[in-house]
Amino acid sequence: MASFRKRGELQWQARVARKGFPAQVKTFNTKSDAEAWAATVESTMARGTFVSSAESERTTFGEALERYQREITVGKKGIMPEQSRIKKLLGDPLAIRSLASIRSSDIANYRDNRLKKVSPQTVIHEINLISNLFNVARKEWGMENLINPVEVIKKPKLPNGRDRRLVNEEETRLLTAAGESSVALKSLIVVALGTAMRLGELLRLSWIDVDLDKRVALLRDTKNGDARQVPLSTAVIAALEPLPRNEDDPRVFWHWKASDSIQATWRRAIKRAQELYEKNCREMESKADSDFLKNFRFHDLRHEAASRLFELGFNPMEVAAITGHKTLQMLKRYTHLRAEDLAKRMG
Repeated sequence: MASFRKRGELQWQARVARKGFPAQVKTFNTKSDAEAWAATVESTMARGTFVSSAESERTTFGEALERYQREITVGKKGIMPEQSRIKKLLGDPLAIRSLASIRSSDIANYRDNRLKKVSPQTVIHEINLISNLFNVARKEWGMENLINPVEVIKKPKLPNGRDRRLVNEEETRLLTAAGESSVALKSLIVVALGTAMRLGELLRLSWIDVDLDKRVALLRDTKNGDARQVPLSTAVIAALEPLPRNEDDPRVFWHWKASDSIQATWRRAIKRAQELYEKNCREMESKADSDFLKNFRFHDLRHEAASRLFELGFNPMEVAAITGHKTLQMLKRYTHLRAEDLAKRMG
């Protein structure tokens, strides 16, 4: 049975009490809204489909994010990036709202505001996190009444995959500059170009998983969770053999503890390669290309490597086995074949 009580000038409290169900109480601005809510609650109780919304109404989005971080994020491979996303969301006004109050329009507004500041891929990662949180709350935290507000909104459209390839003297100058910095950096680049390994996979690779005689490296900890064996070319073997071992660290590339430290080394190598190129152009009295190694990222080595495998004649399934891509569509985003190389193969 429903009862209504006026609480202040513009507040009406509705209370639904029915045998066998916990009492439901909610406050509205108008009596008509309170009556409509009470009628809906009574109807679901009568049909046996009632699910209490009390938990989702008293749990804020911020509290849910903190619980998600404690229980879900800690078990993920990408724990640090996700913790960074959670920190950003905790600072958003949505964090003080109850889970039950968040609608698709709120998420759409969040999406549009974030797109003014960050890339579509970043926004997609954040929206996917929100979506997964709502699913976990509904399925595992006893908030069955929750509707995932992300499911009905349009996600940002990703730009076409990067098509940055090494051209002209870029590879030679980059390897020269890297060699000036350290043998390890030059070897890291050669191995990346020869295996299409991700930076994280390279930094986690241990000597115990590298068989120089059989020319195979075993990757146990990969992004998609599946171990894979990667064939090693003679050039890769030549780059690995002179690398010094570290008694206290089993990794092949023990010189860097994290990806952020190698990125700093990478940027210095890029800058040095550009300087060497410009110096050579001055000496040769030729015009320097302003795009030389411009906007070339370490991850582009993986794109380059995948494209080279195709150009060597490997079929898509063989390339996917080496790179670890789950689907051919994903592999396509990482592969950019040069038309002039394809023309040569056509005869």
